[in-house]
Amino acid sequence: MGLEDLRIEGATVRDAGLVLSLIRALAEYEHLGDEVVATEEALKQSLFGPSPQAEVLIARVAGEAVGFALFFHNYSTFLGRKGLYLEDLFIRGEHRGKGYGRALLAHLAGIALARGCGRLEWSVLDWNAPAISFYRSLGALPMDAWTVFRVSGDRLRALAGLAEP
Repeated sequence: MGLEDLRIEGATVRDAGLVLSLIRALAEYEHLGDEVVATEEALKQSLFGPSPQAEVLIARVAGEAVGFALFFHNYSTFLGRKGLYLEDLFIRGEHRGKGYGRALLAHLAGIALARGCGRLEWSVLDWNAPAISFYRSLGALPMDAWTVFRVSGDRLRALAGLAEP
């Protein structure tokens, strides 16, 4: 099976369980399996409910899901245009190196252009040398001058004035 057998399609509500299983597989690969608290019901609401928060593409070969990409729109004030932010890209281990990840990114690039986006961007864990090398091979440039910050849980509630820090 090769790239000619690859089909990339938008996920539907029927795929919520599959999407959750792919998210869990990604989390295990990233050594973050304990952090997944998403449920199938939560994904049905947030991805396929009345106000979808993100979109999912599923890569299939001979009907088998080999990977996925989850993305959403962001906005660049400097460009004055929306962009696409790739939250997750994952290809199951046994299917890596066959061009499926590149095909998903190329599909996303096409979506970005069709929707008038100014850029496609994502983050990668510092230790993930294979992914960094892969992204560089596609012409992606690291944003070394930027550091990602996050507040969540109790710290988020404290920032909102709803709890003690």
